[in-house]
Amino acid sequence: MTTYIALLRGINVGKAKRIAMADLRALLEGLGHTDVATLLNSGNVVFRSGKKTAAKIAADISAAIATQLGIDVPVIVKSAKDLAAIIDGNALVDAAADPSRLLVAFVQEADALPALSAIAPRVVPPEEFLIGREAAYLHCANGILESKAGEALVGKAGKAATTRNWATVLKLQALVDKIGA
Repeated sequence: MTTYIALLRGINVGKAKRIAMADLRALLEGLGHTDVATLLNSGNVVFRSGKKTAAKIAADISAAIATQLGIDVPVIVKSAKDLAAIIDGNALVDAAADPSRLLVAFVQEADALPALSAIAPRVVPPEEFLIGREAAYLHCANGILESKAGEALVGKAGKAATTRNWATVLKLQALVDKIGA
């Protein structure tokens, strides 16, 4: 069994695409996953599975949400090993005194990362943007709401990605540690 992290894009923001975490846990359990735990109310799920690949699991979860809950939601799934590599690959962590101002952009496949370079022209110092091997990182020194690059990353320019702030990424890692990698 492998521990995975599912990240749903754009749920429970405003009134659109509302999914109760209890329903999400039940949905994943219904797909045969075990030790299902959610974090926060924004579509973060840690679970164990012996099934398929991360990309196939992501497609299955997205399809089940559409079928069972009637909501079209992009889902990105990473293994615990992938999450550890994403954490280790963050070269901006020392620059970000406030972890809520450091975004990590997750993509299902690393070949989607180069498309995020379209965000780079919107980066205004002291902001910093880095595309790593497994994810992209954006430090919004003056806050995410003040950042044109942050707006682009969570908007259309970053549609192949879903973002989480650094504090949430570390909480996900703690949940992975609790469940077991």
